[in-house]
Amino acid sequence: MERSLVLVKPDGVQRALIGEVIARLERRGLRLVAAKFIQVSKQLAETHYAIHKGKAFYEGLISYITSAPVMAMVWEGPNAIAAIRQTMGSTRPTEAAPGSLRHDFALEVGRNLTHASDSVENGASEVALWFKPEELVNWNREIDEWIFEK
Repeated sequence: MERSLVLVKPDGVQRALIGEVIARLERRGLRLVAAKFIQVSKQLAETHYAIHKGKAFYEGLISYITSAPVMAMVWEGPNAIAAIRQTMGSTRPTEAAPGSLRHDFALEVGRNLTHASDSVENGASEVALWFKPEELVNWNREIDEWIFEK
């Protein structure tokens, strides 16, 4: 079972799209295991985006992610990383597949609504960065047998 961090970034929060993101991931069949609405600290932002330090867009990225609250969530399911990223669409909204969140609601890469982990390994490290173990809820839905093969 894969887990991914999903963030509804400041633009998605300001545009009242938290419910839309949650609804699409739920309808996809993924299971929500943690959620919190937070104001991102500069320290958390810098740790999360450390891979981009030194790049031209880094300071703007830190400023942006700390500019307004975000909805941080953990979603799980078989092939969750690929399913979530497909649901979100390409990082560049104008290249996103029709029907994806970014295709439907975004125009520019700097305002692309969401973040989702890009690998199983990054999913694990990002979840650990944003959530304490006791904030993750392990549970089974009654409908899981109709969504998950195993």
